[in-house]
Amino acid sequence: MNWLKKNKMRKNNIEEIKRIVRRELKCSAHDFDHIMRVYNMAMRLAKEEKGEIDMDILKPATLLHDIGRVKEDKDKTGKICHASESAVMSSRILKKLEYGEEEIKKIRDCIITHRYKTGKRPRSIEAKILFDADKLDSLGAIFIMRAGIWLGRNDGKIFPEMRLKDYVRENIQGGKNNGRIRDNSRHSLYYEYELKTKELPSLMHTKSGRKIAKERLKFVSMFLDRLRKEAAGEI
Repeated sequence: MNWLKKNKMRKNNIEEIKRIVRRELKCSAHDFDHIMRVYNMAMRLAKEEKGEIDMDILKPATLLHDIGRVKEDKDKTGKICHASESAVMSSRILKKLEYGEEEIKKIRDCIITHRYKTGKRPRSIEAKILFDADKLDSLGAIFIMRAGIWLGRNDGKIFPEMRLKDYVRENIQGGKNNGRIRDNSRHSLYYEYELKTKELPSLMHTKSGRKIAKERLKFVSMFLDRLRKEAAGEI
């Protein structure tokens, strides 16, 4: 297959993947808009990172990384991990689009390691870029909007009802900071910030990702401080 023909086929594949993902994702906090924000950020990080980056791996991996999210959200047992489910679903999609076995393996690895709760660290530069781009969508003004949507949908709280230590013991599976939430209605912006958000800059793998994460975290911290003061009638 010559370069021009392969390039055209891959462009068509990307558009088909977008169509499939748009159809599958119905979650308001993990919808197609989230996918495209992560995709656009991944393209930016790829430009700013040094070294050779395989865009034929990065692009489909980024578009498909959350395709199994709806299945996790509907699962009441807490056993389904959307990263693993997305990898399985992606394999079937990519095979139909005639991706090679080695390409599918690399894309699967990116998808499986994009979720830090799995404990599996990204190894390839493509996987690291996807990880960082996805986490950046949980910081800054985007974090405030996404968290608000999620909390509203789950009848969550703006402020915590108990100390963080007690909350983790009672409402996080396994009593661990990175465990799954048992009752979404007991969650809050405060808990999300303390358990995940404030740690994100230290988890970044790319230089650009760390820089952007630190700036976005400052905004979140300022917002939460302002929110506390307003609720207390201080300002």
